[in-house]
Amino acid sequence: MATTSVQNIPTVKGASDAAAKAKLGQRSLGQEDFLRLMTAQLQYQDPFNPTDNTQMVAQMAQMSSLSGITEMTSTLKTLAARMSDSGTSDAVSWIGKAVLTESATATADTKGNVTGAVELDAEAAQVKVEIRDAAGNVARAVSLGGQPKGLVDYQWDGKTNDGSAAGAGPYTISVAATDKNGQVVKARNLTWTGVSSVMPNGGKPMLTLSSGEQVLADSVRKIA
Repeated sequence: MATTSVQNIPTVKGASDAAAKAKLGQRSLGQEDFLRLMTAQLQYQDPFNPTDNTQMVAQMAQMSSLSGITEMTSTLKTLAARMSDSGTSDAVSWIGKAVLTESATATADTKGNVTGAVELDAEAAQVKVEIRDAAGNVARAVSLGGQPKGLVDYQWDGKTNDGSAAGAGPYTISVAATDKNGQVVKARNLTWTGVSSVMPNGGKPMLTLSSGEQVLADSVRKIA
């Protein structure tokens, strides 16, 4: 008996033209596509050379795996959305509080003091802080001496080097640090500023500070 070979597999029909067009832009197969292909394979297989059972089991396992991955992806997206909402809700509780965050701009509190910190990436033999008033003039230059790695708190009473009031501000603060060999140590100024509002930002809440600046919630070092 001669063996019949299948040269051309007829096109599987059953889905509407509209559904077919909707699939044109799809780059990956879904569970329905998998089932449709398996059905076509069974329908048009060579009756004298049917699909091996082992292959069928492997394909069923792939379909099951695809379904599981799809469900897991959906679950992870839901969890990510909930975590994002939770992060924003937590940050909302900061409204009205003061946060310590990186900024070169500072304003005085009700007593005329400016409180902040210098953040050092390594131990420094010399740390200097320079404060300029709203006009750009140097209001105060202070040496903090040698300091360890980490945060170094400071407070300025709003007075210039000659003891007079520096004005209402806002002030611009710059820091410089060097190690015992005179090499630059990376440092940045941190200021205490009130939080005015919070808005969602793709899982990372954005804080609007009383100074008008906007910073990410995860950039906050301390909350008071």
